[in-house]
Order: sequence, then C-alpha cells, then structure tokens
Amino acid sequence: MLRLFTAIAVPPEIGQGLLPRQHGIEHARWRPQEAFHITLKFIGDVQEPVAAELDEALAAIQAPAFDLELAGVGHFGEGAEIHAVWAGVGENPDLRRLAKANERAAREVGLKPEARLYTPHVTLAYLKRPAVPEVGAWVQAHNLLHSPPFRVVRFGLYSSWLGAEGSAYRLEREYPLG
Repeated sequence: MLRLFTAIAVPPEIGQGLLPRQHGIEHARWRPQEAFHITLKFIGDVQEPVAAELDEALAAIQAPAFDLELAGVGHFGEGAEIHAVWAGVGENPDLRRLAKANERAAREVGLKPEARLYTPHVTLAYLKRPAVPEVGAWVQAHNLLHSPPFRVVRFGLYSSWLGAEGSAYRLEREYPLG
C-alpha cells in the first residue's frame, strides 16, 4: 500500500523565503524546506497496481508551464481545532486547470473524488490544540507575504512516509508541463 499525492515542489529560493516565518507558535511542528510543496491532488492509500494506472493517467496530462506566486498566509481549522498554518498561492487559472486534470486522472483509475474545496497552499506547520491568540498573531504578522514569481515546468507524484519527525515525502515520478 502506498500513500500518494500529486504536487508542485516549491523551488529552493522560494522556500528559503518561508523559513524565517517559522516561529511564534508554541509547539508547532514546522515543516522542513524539502517538504514545501503545493498539493494538486491528495490520493491517499492505494495498492501498487492502482498507483501504476494512476502514473499512466498522470503522464497523459497535457498542460502548459506557468508562473506562480505565493501570497498571504492562513490556517486550517477554527479555535482549538486549528491544525495547520500555511502560505497561500496567488490565484492562477493554469494551476486550477492542472489540479482539475489531476482530479480527472484519479477518477479515471477509480479513485474517489475530492469533496473539499481546492485551496492551494504550502503547509508551514502542523499544530495540535494551539493557543488561538498565537495563531492570530502569526497570521497578522505574516499576512503580507508575497514571493517573487516562479516558473512551474513540472509536477510530481509523491509518496508519503510517516516517521518520528512527521511525514517525509519521496518523489516517485515527475511529469513535464508545456
């Protein structure tokens, strides 16, 4: 069984700009730079034959290369249930089309459709019952985040492995754009 997702890797020079923002929330599990990515489609646990079919469907996606920018910050959850803080992604129709193409590829191989609204982001930390005022102060301190544009020329299929320090990700396959 493999735990999979598709994503765009955040370039190192953009990730470097996120690292100084990783403070100010007690007990936050800040993500390492090599884990920074923009999820296109969370797949979840699948058997290897399904993963192989998914790989073929993803390889068939035809989409142009495009530019992205990180913009703003936010959190998932409310009150004591806040569970992550993130850097946002500027609105981009090409990104949304690529995410929809990933969703279609997953459906083609029999995987369940995503029920949640697609919110492109880069997870910076996972939280467990954080102090709500700390999260609010963090969002206020970083809400003007804006990265330089970066070119997206590929996306990848990643596996996720749970370890002592949290999830680690491994690139399984890359798919070119453009």
